[in-house]
Amino acid sequence: MSRRDGHKARSAARLGAVQTLFQMELSEQGVDEAIRDFLDHRSGAEIDGAQYAEADARMFESVVRGAVEHQVAIDGALDKCLPEEWPLFRLDSILRAILRASAFEILMRRDIPARVVINEYVDVARAFFDGAEASMANGVMDRLARVARPQEFDAKPAADGAG
Repeated sequence: MSRRDGHKARSAARLGAVQTLFQMELSEQGVDEAIRDFLDHRSGAEIDGAQYAEADARMFESVVRGAVEHQVAIDGALDKCLPEEWPLFRLDSILRAILRASAFEILMRRDIPARVVINEYVDVARAFFDGAEASMANGVMDRLARVARPQEFDAKPAADGAG
């Protein structure tokens, strides 16, 4: 797989993880069933005339399972980064899914640079929202990353293509 194809597959995994977390919240579907449903029916599929990219299955599953398994810690960390008048439970369900998936990567996936995580999930937010939600997500992820990984923000960013 080329570097570009790998990036595309990881981006598709992140988008799929957000969609799956959103679906799970609305339907109360279990994690195993939701993962299987996405991998069997959505990843790389054509749906309503749109061709979806093939997702990196390992990354997709890691983000979904990780966000679910660590949700209490993730939600606590996110609440500390959100404005007091906008606690996590008041946010739109898809925005909540974006923040939980990104927070999992920022907090638990130290192998991926925080700036890469932030950029990827801001792109996901822009796919769903036209308004201020993407900016809000960016601000929350940036605050979380600066607390969780200050060393990545103290030095000059490396020209790293990971992600």
